[in-house]
Amino acid sequence: MTQPQPTTADTAPGAPMGRADRIVVGVFVGVPFVAVLASVVVLWGWGVGLHDLVIGAVMYAVAVHGITVGYHRLFTHKAFRAARPLKIALAVAGTLAVEGDALTWCADHRRHHRFADRPGDPHSPWRFGTSVRAVAKGMVWAHIGWTLHNEKTDKERYVPDLLADRDLVRLARLQPLIVLFSFGAPAVVGGLWGEGAWDPGAAWSAFFWAGLVRIGLLHHVTWSINSICHLTGARPFRARDRSGNVWWLAPFSGGESWHNLHHADPTSARHGVLPGQLDSSARLIRLFELAGWATQVRWPDERRLAARRRPTPPGPVREAP
Repeated sequence: MTQPQPTTADTAPGAPMGRADRIVVGVFVGVPFVAVLASVVVLWGWGVGLHDLVIGAVMYAVAVHGITVGYHRLFTHKAFRAARPLKIALAVAGTLAVEGDALTWCADHRRHHRFADRPGDPHSPWRFGTSVRAVAKGMVWAHIGWTLHNEKTDKERYVPDLLADRDLVRLARLQPLIVLFSFGAPAVVGGLWGEGAWDPGAAWSAFFWAGLVRIGLLHHVTWSINSICHLTGARPFRARDRSGNVWWLAPFSGGESWHNLHHADPTSARHGVLPGQLDSSARLIRLFELAGWATQVRWPDERRLAARRRPTPPGPVREAP
């Protein structure tokens, strides 16, 4: 495969993030990050309630699969086609992750794939070089630094198809309300689930654990795909970059950490294609397909995978469902 060569339009700095952009991103990235750090102290001193864990787990599952199934495999890579209600539901679920609207997220990700680990990639850990110091700096950049100091990706260039989708454009405008719901819904459910008709203490606890901490953890899992999975991991398939498989991230990322296959075959609806590779996002897409909500699903097959496999395969390949 011939690698696309960066052009001036790709590698030149785009429109810089303004002060208002940095403040907004700083708040919605920084506050959950601080909450994750504070959770260690709170957990040690007071623990966490069962209600908070249940609410947080449900909200996490919805948001993470909104990102993996919706933002990533559907909108960015067209791994399947979705009925309109499912499309809208996945876009809303992805927005609950507080990682931006679908248009911005997908534009950044398509740019990442076009120049993965090369000039033009918005969040490669190899951005500053290959020395120990450069890679350490690159890890910080790929994990969180790029969210605060990155140039804006040109949506007209990278996601013209999504800009033509009225549903996604409307939902992008509704992002503030959806984000407010993502933070507020756990507090409301927790307060109503507490002792009595309304329990303020339970509401605050749910807001902290199932709101702030849940979003902070989800952010770090998503960022780990950008940083850790482009620095280390097994590489059983040929890709143009340094993407690798990191097994321990798979349960938390919905199967996104089987990143080597994804970069070798970006439009595949399944990323975990080898035996034992958990990919809950692919299972969910399969359920949508069985229900008739997802069509034209691009499942991997033996021929397609064999063309991308390295000369010494690690084991037998699982067939598509």
